[in-house]
Amino acid sequence: MKVLVVNAGSSSLKFVVYNQEGTDYTVLAKGNLECIGLEKPNLIYRRGEEGKVNEAVVAPDHSVALEILCQKLVDPKKGVLKTLCEVQAIGHRVVHGGENFTEPARVDEAVKASIEACVPLAPLHNPPNLLGITACEKMFPGVPNVAVFDTAFHQTMGPEAYFYAVPRELYKEHGIRKYGFHGTSHKFVYNAACEHLGLDPANAKIITCHLGNGCSLAAVEGGEVRDTTMGMTPLAGLVMGTRCGDIDAGVVLYLIKNLGMDADEVDKILNKKSGLLGLGGHSDMRDTIEAKETETEPREAFNCFIHRLLGHIGSYFAILGGADAIVLTGGIGENSLPTRDALVKRLGGLGITLNEAANTVMGDTRILSTPDSAVTVLVMPTDEELMIAMETVALTD
Repeated sequence: MKVLVVNAGSSSLKFVVYNQEGTDYTVLAKGNLECIGLEKPNLIYRRGEEGKVNEAVVAPDHSVALEILCQKLVDPKKGVLKTLCEVQAIGHRVVHGGENFTEPARVDEAVKASIEACVPLAPLHNPPNLLGITACEKMFPGVPNVAVFDTAFHQTMGPEAYFYAVPRELYKEHGIRKYGFHGTSHKFVYNAACEHLGLDPANAKIITCHLGNGCSLAAVEGGEVRDTTMGMTPLAGLVMGTRCGDIDAGVVLYLIKNLGMDADEVDKILNKKSGLLGLGGHSDMRDTIEAKETETEPREAFNCFIHRLLGHIGSYFAILGGADAIVLTGGIGENSLPTRDALVKRLGGLGITLNEAANTVMGDTRILSTPDSAVTVLVMPTDEELMIAMETVALTD
């Protein structure tokens, strides 16, 4: 079975084509068509294990971008399909599903209407996600499309976790509550960690840590989320590349009342100018780590990142009543050796000791804690596209 996975952003179209046979998923091609509707659109394409190819293209909108992608997939020299009819299912990343979706959903008019209804909750993400779906419906008539929601895995949270302590009418009338994000990644690494460690997914207690430019944690018990750090939007929780994470709501009021900022200015500061960038001048953790050796502000930004991360891990350890494992994933979790070193060494209070010899390889599955540690710390590379493909096959096969 050939499965196409699509992640449509505001000016990008990321894709992976899988060949599925039973439980095996082979990547046939993957890439990204970037700068759609902007200057100098570019197609990054990779077939199998071959090197990446960059091509300048003309892509004024997502429909044209998908046409370009499809032409590449059936190209006699570089393609992986004889005809587009080989694609039997299409999976789409959709950022926000609100309370309507606790599982992936096969796309129909009602599902599209629900995605549209969540646009106020994810104005930068849901509209392009919908564009990707409608473009695929046009290009692949009759082929089932499946929406896989970033928020779905977190909908097992109870009211004690997802309510904000504001007037209940704001929840009832406007849906103001915690939803959580990165759910596809958290679900993937939870199941992968259980398999790797020999844990029963129905009973395991794992704190999953998705650490990248965007960061979030989830406390997962028996495959259900008890709490997660991101909120109604992806702004809450940990210190991130450019996002502030948790902040006193009074700061927002101060910026508006005392500094005369409007909503757009506050939004730009908290989402685009804060986090590691705002504190230390670098949004990329690699640059922050390099600069912190000689500069105070990057060092303080790094320490703040670790401090906030430790605090949430500790609180989730308490919420779960202990944990079998703490799992690190995402660009930072998988690849930043200094961040992993600093974090695990600070987890001694939970009976965890770093195996320094293990913390020498990036991008690989490995246990970082010593065998006598009370809690296992595991690095587990995430694969959100594979998770989307698996969810898609489960609904269409």
